[in-house]
Amino acid sequence: MIKSMTGYGGAKGISDDIEIIVELKSVNSRYFDCTVKLPRVYIAFEEPIKHCVQKHISRGKIDVFITIDTSIAGDIEIKVNNSLAEEYITALNSLADEYGLGKNIEVTELTRFPDILHASKREADKDRLCKDICAVLEEALDGFDSMRKTEGKKLEHDIVARLDEIDRLTVTAQEISPRSVMEYKKKLETRMCEVLQTSGIDEQRILTEAAIFADRVAINEETVRLLSHTEQLREMLTQSDPVGRKLDFLVQELNREANTIGSKGNDTEMARITVDLKAEIEKIREQAQNIE
Repeated sequence: MIKSMTGYGGAKGISDDIEIIVELKSVNSRYFDCTVKLPRVYIAFEEPIKHCVQKHISRGKIDVFITIDTSIAGDIEIKVNNSLAEEYITALNSLADEYGLGKNIEVTELTRFPDILHASKREADKDRLCKDICAVLEEALDGFDSMRKTEGKKLEHDIVARLDEIDRLTVTAQEISPRSVMEYKKKLETRMCEVLQTSGIDEQRILTEAAIFADRVAINEETVRLLSHTEQLREMLTQSDPVGRKLDFLVQELNREANTIGSKGNDTEMARITVDLKAEIEKIREQAQNIE
C-alpha cells in the first residue's frame, strides 16, 4: 500500500512526572529532510529522534515538535549544608558560654542564616527520558502513518482510474492507426487520378507509397510499451516499499511514448487522443509527487 508524503501525528506521555508532547507534520520533498524542535537543554536527543523518524519515513520534509513540561514534576530538591550548620551551632554555643546566655537555638532561627538551605532542581535521568520521548514519538508516528495510508489509498484510486483511461485511449489509438493508412492510400489514389487525368495509375507505386507511410506512422511499438508501463505502474501501487521515485521515472516513460505517438499521428482524431493521453499522464505525475 502506498503512502502519501503529507500527514500529521501527535501523542502525549509521562516520564518521571515530566509530561512529553510530540507533534509531527510533513510535506512533499524529493529527499528525507527532518527538523527536530525541542528545548535546547535536550539538544543531545536530536539524533536518536531523527533515527526513530527515519525508520518510518524514507522521503519528505518532516518537522518534529517536542514539548517537555516539568511543571507537574516534583523536581525541586532542598539540600542542607550540615557542615555549615554545625559551625553556626558551635559559634552560637560559644557565644552563650562566654556571655552567660541561654542555649535555646531553634531550627527556624538556624535556617535564617545564609547558605544553610539550598534549593535546586533534581537532575533528570536523561537516558530514560530520551527513551520515553522516542516511545511517545513512536505512538505519534503510528497515527502519522495511518493518516498517510488513508491519503495514499485515495491517491491510488485516482491514479488507477487514470491508468484505465490511458489504456482505453491507447487501444483506441491502435484501432485508428491502420485506418489512417487506408485513408492515406485512398487520398493518394484520388490525387494521382486528378493529376494524371486517368484511372490507369500504377497500383504498385500506390502500394509502395502506402507502405512507406504506414511504416512512418506505425505506433504499435509505442502502444505496446504504453500498456506495459501502465501495468508496471499498477503493480508498483500494490507494493509496501516506498515507490514514489520509481513512479516519477515511469511517468516520464509514459510521457515519452505519448509524445512519439503524437509526432507520428497525421489526423485530428489521433491528435485529440494524444492530447488526452498527455493530460492524463500529467495528472498522474502531479499525484506521484505526493507519494513517498
